[in-house]
Amino acid sequence: METTMTTAVPKLTTLHPRISSNSFSLRFSLTFPAKKTALVKHTCSPSHIPLRVSASSQSQAAAEATKVSSIPSEMKACVYGEYGGVEVLKFDDKVSVPEVKEDQVLIKVVAAALNPVDAKRRQGKFKTVPGYDVAGVVVKVGNQVKELKEGDAVYGNINEKALEGPKQFGSLAEYTAVEEKLLALKPKNLDFIQAAGLPLAIETAYEGLERTGFSAGKSILVLNGAGGVGSLVIQLAKHVFGASRIAATSSTGKLELLKSLGADLAIDYTKENFEDLPEKFDVVYDAIGQCDKAVKVVKEGGSVVALTGAVTPPGFRFVVTSNGNTLKTLNPYLESGKIKPVVDPKGPFTFSQVAEAFSYIETNRATGKIVIHPIP
Repeated sequence: METTMTTAVPKLTTLHPRISSNSFSLRFSLTFPAKKTALVKHTCSPSHIPLRVSASSQSQAAAEATKVSSIPSEMKACVYGEYGGVEVLKFDDKVSVPEVKEDQVLIKVVAAALNPVDAKRRQGKFKTVPGYDVAGVVVKVGNQVKELKEGDAVYGNINEKALEGPKQFGSLAEYTAVEEKLLALKPKNLDFIQAAGLPLAIETAYEGLERTGFSAGKSILVLNGAGGVGSLVIQLAKHVFGASRIAATSSTGKLELLKSLGADLAIDYTKENFEDLPEKFDVVYDAIGQCDKAVKVVKEGGSVVALTGAVTPPGFRFVVTSNGNTLKTLNPYLESGKIKPVVDPKGPFTFSQVAEAFSYIETNRATGKIVIHPIP
């Protein structure tokens, strides 16, 4: 049964970020205006102001997920079957649970996250369940799976190549089937909400830095440093690659967040033009689509990573490769608290608020990642 979702775009509020001394995740103190509810027809429950879910309650969610006594043949999922805006998104409670191939595991999804590529994929060629990022519990394993077992809490980007043959059954569903090589055990100190927001963004941040040959002692400018990828580029450059100097751009209300993540220079793009800086950088990581300006502040022989928009030489673009080994490499940095997931404080969005979450990500004003929880 399909039910239509309609929604109003949420209003962005001024953020006052701070780092909690009692948590590895970034917490935010902010005041919400009166929130417009998502208008959901028929069986979808009305939206509500989402609450921060604690690690302890996430442990309970994991416990519930491991209690699955039998895997159903059908599941609830967010689907679309035609091209368009958020209005084409629907709920369907009769979607077949995906079959598990020999090298895959079936995950009971606890939380999922949205990425810009999810919005770009609404092409309508066939009924599709969107979603790349997942955090959940393994409930079934293929006969060639070597390490993971039922009951393992895992996270990952379920599509090996972001734009090449993405899976028909994404993570915005009760279950999703994923190759073992694309997954890693969830960092023990992170809850499912925090973990779900990491995979695609942190893999993109890490691979981009590697492709530039970034190394200790080099400088970097990160455009859109408060976004999902940018917030992780800052932290990886500092704690994993050993950057000598980090500059980053954001709007006025997010400058303190940039500093808390490790930026030495926080640039307010509403008041300053970064391309007019006298300073030049070894690498510019453009996560917003301003490559034509980015090339003006890179050193001779330096590199410019352009994730979106037109590419101006010497800028380059790449398609990230999902790799569980990357997540395994970075898990110690996450578990030590050196690298912290940034989850937008307007979330998590409930499953019935998926359309609202999509509308929000398409404003390009989110802080960190937009996470969907609980599912369903």
